[in-house]
Amino acid sequence: MLNSVIFALTPTTSAWSPSIAIVMVVCNILAIAIGKYSIKYPSVGPQAPSPNLFGGFGIPAILATTSFGHILGVGAILGLQSAGVL
Repeated sequence: MLNSVIFALTPTTSAWSPSIAIVMVVCNILAIAIGKYSIKYPSVGPQAPSPNLFGGFGIPAILATTSFGHILGVGAILGLQSAGVL
């Protein structure tokens, strides 16, 4: 009984497509740009293998900004799908 209620509450999502990937990449770039200007000490902690690629961020800052980007991306993708754009 409980499973049917939970399945009824989950949103219907479409399969992966390049347009969904583009939305996720844009959201991650936006999150990295926000992090670049809002993280007080972005280079604290272990450094990334290629610091120039990640704007001088340390690994903790990279994980934080890309996690935030994925949260933004999921919200954007679900919102665009419910609006019928994707």
